[in-house]
Amino acid sequence: MSERPLLNRRLEGLGTTVFAEMSALATATGSINLGQGFPDTDGPAEVLEAAVRAIREGRGNQYPPGPGIPELRHAVADHQRARYGLEFDPDREVLVTAGATEAIAAALLALLEPGDEVVALEPFYDSYAACVAMAGAKLVGVTLRPPEFALDLDALRDAVTDRTRLILLNTPHNPTGAVLTKDELAAVAELALERDLLVVTDEVYEHLVYEGEHVPLATLPGMRERTVTIGSHGKTFSFTGWKIGWVTGTPELVGAVRTVKQFLTYVSGGPFQYAAAEALRLPEAYYTALRAELKARRDLLAAGLEEAGFTVYRPRGTYFITTDVRPLGESDGVEFCRRLPERCGVVAIPAAVFYGDAEAGGGTPLVRFTFCKQPQVLAEAVDRLKAGLARG
Repeated sequence: MSERPLLNRRLEGLGTTVFAEMSALATATGSINLGQGFPDTDGPAEVLEAAVRAIREGRGNQYPPGPGIPELRHAVADHQRARYGLEFDPDREVLVTAGATEAIAAALLALLEPGDEVVALEPFYDSYAACVAMAGAKLVGVTLRPPEFALDLDALRDAVTDRTRLILLNTPHNPTGAVLTKDELAAVAELALERDLLVVTDEVYEHLVYEGEHVPLATLPGMRERTVTIGSHGKTFSFTGWKIGWVTGTPELVGAVRTVKQFLTYVSGGPFQYAAAEALRLPEAYYTALRAELKARRDLLAAGLEEAGFTVYRPRGTYFITTDVRPLGESDGVEFCRRLPERCGVVAIPAAVFYGDAEAGGGTPLVRFTFCKQPQVLAEAVDRLKAGLARG
């Protein structure tokens, strides 16, 4: 057999994800999994019932339309209009995807050519690097640094070259919990217009903001025409396994993304699309209660982690907390996380995996925990951490 590697060379170093490794450790050790970001309870009962009803009525059990069912595309367009004043044609400017991850992949594969550069906020969600690599492009990080994880506008401008094709933004930001301000976004918009760049924005945590506000980049002057906005049902409504996401943008941008998407999953989640459409029409009280509930859980876990000895960077959005393990006498977040299940019965994710160069970016001693779990589970995790870390 040829000695050529079986894995495409572009994907070297992108094997089994740390999420799979840590989830396996959680199962093997009976640990509380505060690593992977999925809730431990289902979302609203009426949304569950909507999915069951769709299945029983035969809606979506066969292939749904390629762009997504009309009901969901209209619900997404209505959501963008009601919340942000953004007008999108549900037939030409909305595309339903298999979660935000597919939306990201389809957008990057559609819009990039080999040799292009993509500027992204580092640390970044792990699929970004893989999708950019599959497109044959180069990922250029602009590092968000603690304690505020603010966007360094000079670094952003310096990162853009003649080869830059697009900026990939994630706000609210995973893993840091930063929420880009309107001033920061205005600077991004100014740079995009000046250098004629496209922007892909990952806004899946748009409803999980506890301080500040979420401002879609597409609302800024001149940006609707050059922005692909990505949203998701899973994070807002706690049905991450349904994998329902969407893309909004101009007909030209959405058409490009749809061209790639049709050759990835083609379609997915037919009955769940009907349920997602109903979820998007829940009253404002749902979103208010969700934010209050998650903010209380954030504060519970943040206080417990501080008591356990971590430096805690309290997030303004998402459902993740970034911590620093150096006050515990540790320096390597990866090794700390590998030992943590046996030591404390808790699983976390080393932030180093979200960096191109963790040492240069300051991510080596950082560790991410999620707080999208029930309060009693978070309290038990804190107790385990305190006890295990006290034993040394």
